[in-house]
Order: sequence, then C-alpha cells, then structure tokens
Amino acid sequence: MSRLVVISNRIADLTKSSQSGGLAVALVDALKATGGLWFGWGGDIVGNGTKIETSIENIDSVTVASVPLTEDDYDQYYLGFSNKELWPVFHYRLDLAEFDTDHVNGYRRVNQMFADKLCPLLKPDDLIWIHDYHLIPLASELRQRNVGQTIGFFLHIPFPPPEILSATPEHEWLVRSLASYDVIGFQTSNDLANFHRYLVEEEKGEIFTDGRVHAYGRTIQADVFPIGIDVDAFAEMSRTPEAEQQIENLRRRTIARAHIIGVDRLDYTKGLPERFKAFGRLLESYPANNKAVTLMQVAQPTREDLEAYANIRHELEGISGAINGNFGDFDWTPVRYIHRSVSRDVLAALFRASMVGLVTPLRDGMNLVAKEYIAAQEHDNPGVLILSKFAGAAEALQEALLVNPYDVDEVTEAMQKSITMSRDERIERHKILFAKIKQHDAHHWHDSFISALRNSRHGAVA
Repeated sequence: MSRLVVISNRIADLTKSSQSGGLAVALVDALKATGGLWFGWGGDIVGNGTKIETSIENIDSVTVASVPLTEDDYDQYYLGFSNKELWPVFHYRLDLAEFDTDHVNGYRRVNQMFADKLCPLLKPDDLIWIHDYHLIPLASELRQRNVGQTIGFFLHIPFPPPEILSATPEHEWLVRSLASYDVIGFQTSNDLANFHRYLVEEEKGEIFTDGRVHAYGRTIQADVFPIGIDVDAFAEMSRTPEAEQQIENLRRRTIARAHIIGVDRLDYTKGLPERFKAFGRLLESYPANNKAVTLMQVAQPTREDLEAYANIRHELEGISGAINGNFGDFDWTPVRYIHRSVSRDVLAALFRASMVGLVTPLRDGMNLVAKEYIAAQEHDNPGVLILSKFAGAAEALQEALLVNPYDVDEVTEAMQKSITMSRDERIERHKILFAKIKQHDAHHWHDSFISALRNSRHGAVA
C-alpha cells in the first residue's frame, strides 16, 4: 500500500493525545494507524543566513520531518503573505489585506525550500497530501523537481468569489499553481462553486459533471470534502471523571442557571465583538436573564505579532469590561473572558455543561467547534447550537439556529430562544445534528479524500 505523506505549514505534536485544530485532530490518528510521513515547519525560527537542516524523528509508525524558518521567512512568508494577504482575502476582508512584493517573494522562497527539503524524503509510490493556504504553490514546485507522484491539496479556509480573489495581484499565479495538483478539496459547495466561477470567468476553463475541471492545460479533480471530528472520542472526553469534576466546579462558582459558551482563536474573522454586543443586548432586552445567564468566551491567542490581533484583543477587553460593569454584581459576573489556550478535555466538559453553544464567525472554512459542541451534549437533555450561516458547518447543520453574525439583534433573539427552548425541541434538533456529524466524521473526511487521491489520474495535458 502506498505511504501517505502529509505536508502542512505546522506539524502537530504527535506525542500529545489531545490536539487542538482541525488538521491535527483529523490526521494524527490516521497517520498513526497507517504509517507515513508528516513534513512541515517545526516552529523554530533561526537567524537569517543559517543553513536550513531537516530534523527527522520517528514516533510510533510516523516519520516526522521538520525544518525551521529564518527570521525573514517568518516575517515575509508566514506573517506577511500568508496572514496579511491570503488570510484576509480568502475570508472576504480586502479592507485588511496588505499587498507587498517582499511578502510574495518570501512566500515563493519558503515553498521552494519546502520542495527542496521534501524531495529526498519521498518514495516513488507515495500519496502526497498538502494542506492549506500557506502551501498553494508547493505542488508546482515539486513538479518542477520532477516529482511525478499523485498530489492532493485541501483548503481548510474559504475560497473567495472571483471578484474578491482577482483583487489580489498574484491571483492568476495562485490559481494556476492549483492546476499542478491531481485532487483539490474544499470544505463546502460554495467554495467549490467560487473556484469553478474563477476558472470559467477568468480563465475560460471547463467544468465537467463528474467533478473534473480543465484549465491551464490540465484536467484535475475538484470536489467537496467537509472535514469532521472524531465524534465518539470527543463525546467520551466530555464524560470522564475529570470532566464531571470540571462541570461540578463550574456550577459551584456561579448562581447562573444557563451557561452560553464560545470557543475561538482570537481572530477578526470570528465575530467576537459582535457576539459580546449581542450578549449585552440580551441582558438589556430581557432583564430576567440577569444573574441567570453567563457568557464564557475562550479566545485562544493567535498571531499576536500582527497589529489587527492586538486591536481586537483590546476591543474585547473593553466590551466585556463594560458589560460586567453595567450588569454584574458581587455574586455574578456576566462575561467570563479567557484569553489563553485551554486543553480539549477541559473544553469538552465546558461544552457539555453549557446550555448554548455560540459559534458565530463572520466567515469560516468549517468550524469544528460547532461539531464538538454537538458531540459533547447529553442526548436526553442537550443544549442548543447557535451557528453563523457564514460558517462552512452551516451547509450541513441546518437544524442549528442559523444566524447572521453581523445582525446583533438576530443573535440576541437566537440566544433568548435557545435558553427558553423546550426540552423536546432541543432533543429533536440534537438528534438530527448528531447523526450528521457522525456520518461525516474525521475518518470519513480522511478516507474519502484518500480514496479520491488513489483513484485519480494525473491531470491530462491538453
């Protein structure tokens, strides 16, 4: 059987049983079961001019190969092009994008370095699976180095409409680079449709009914592969003795009867200021919720070197402070804002203990927190998921309360409906949602993509 080779910007820590992040959660167990190679940046930053060496470690049946980034690489490839240009553009935020030639050059340079370091590690029959926006041109670089193995690419974030993407000076090069893959996977049918539109409108490409697309002289497979979670494992995590203790501690610390929880990376795409404002309006519009409802928001640090992230942190601290000052009392804190990383086992317990899961990003590729919240619920007394219609998860999870995250009043009303919803309605909604996340779990995502990769033929040259 062909070996699986996974390439991502960052490598997951395979020595930890609890991982955070969709890519790690979905792939670590699969790689351990089948064996393979995981290649990427190990997290180290070295001085400019330092010779880049590959570090190789064997963990169980997985070979982990990592490289450092130089200071310029980190600044230009990671902070610059990846997170000041691609991240905002792909999340429909042209107003936050910063276009810089040095960033483009750094992005190209690191992808070339990845290709140079990866090639000696490859075997002739490997299946290569490259992940996310940091590494869009990597297959093109590998092809230039005569790598003929089957290569797939999965985009974890949204793919924007052509009228947004085409504002990026490098848009044609980026999409042309995608044509070097054999299989391209997207989170939702909307992302796939945007990709199709770009090919047709910008490049006069052809779209076939069997999922193949033809552009730039090649025919490749492009399809939807919604990422999932390990439902059973997460549900079990929420029911351990340690989880029971966490839940008991939470209930002892507050007089509130209903807990609303949000868990996100601290990012301007997550709609956190709008979420806080909606909760403040809930307390103002429905006074009966005073001392009866709390909002716990876990905002895990991310990309703290970027100004936009420092700004949103200060904004959230200001809004939460104002809500607590206006509504709080000595025995009740309305908003509990936590700006640090929290382990997944603790989060599982918090999800189970919360009557409402508040997942309201302004734009998101999938958002696995929505699925984790569903998995953690008690089947006979579940909570209610409030979900942004702009999250990828909303395409399947229609039985959640879907909201426009920009509409503060709509989110407020959804919170009120959630905490007053009958038990029968909660059970019915949860039953359908749970079945859906079970059907499209992490194993289904992995297996379906690998199956497409195995069955693909190298893109035919026109």
